[in-house]
Amino acid sequence: MTTKNIVRHTGQATLRDREQFCRQKPHTLWFTGLSGSGKSTLSFALERRMLDRGKACYVLDGDNVRHGLNRDLGFSPRDRAENIRRIAEVARLMNDAGLVVMCAFISPFRKDREMARSIIGPEYFTEIYLDAGLDVCEERDPKGLYEKARAGVIPGFTGVSAPYEWPEHPSLTLDTGRMSIGECLESQDELILFTRV
Repeated sequence: MTTKNIVRHTGQATLRDREQFCRQKPHTLWFTGLSGSGKSTLSFALERRMLDRGKACYVLDGDNVRHGLNRDLGFSPRDRAENIRRIAEVARLMNDAGLVVMCAFISPFRKDREMARSIIGPEYFTEIYLDAGLDVCEERDPKGLYEKARAGVIPGFTGVSAPYEWPEHPSLTLDTGRMSIGECLESQDELILFTRV
């Protein structure tokens, strides 16, 4: 696909204009971890807390996005990479609109998370690792996916028949196997500081 006939347009409103209008600095909080580690639960809880504090924000959730924008993608490494690329592009656009975005995605490969950081911009990207062990996630199994993966119904399942590459230098690590949602939210209060104008 060629882009030689595509021209990028610049509007009259700047990012600074949108920051001042929203009274916040845009940012992307990227939650990564195994299925069942609490990415969605924590992201939606943080969204509620931030909205209550007057922050304009939105959660991009792995399952939700696959019902629409990424419904044409499977779970091969190539499709997973494309899934993350599209999400990062959406998060970047939402940041440019002045919003704080919580991204809840397993995103098992470091190279894909680094691609997301590059697309969004390092200054707008914070990686949060939810470090719940496989045994904890499998015991929770809120969607029944581990049981299906162990039975061979779901091939290429992260943590069972496909790898998860933990972050080497996350901005924050939360032991969601031991910490409550409330404790995790308190640990993230400092992250909300990123959004102050």
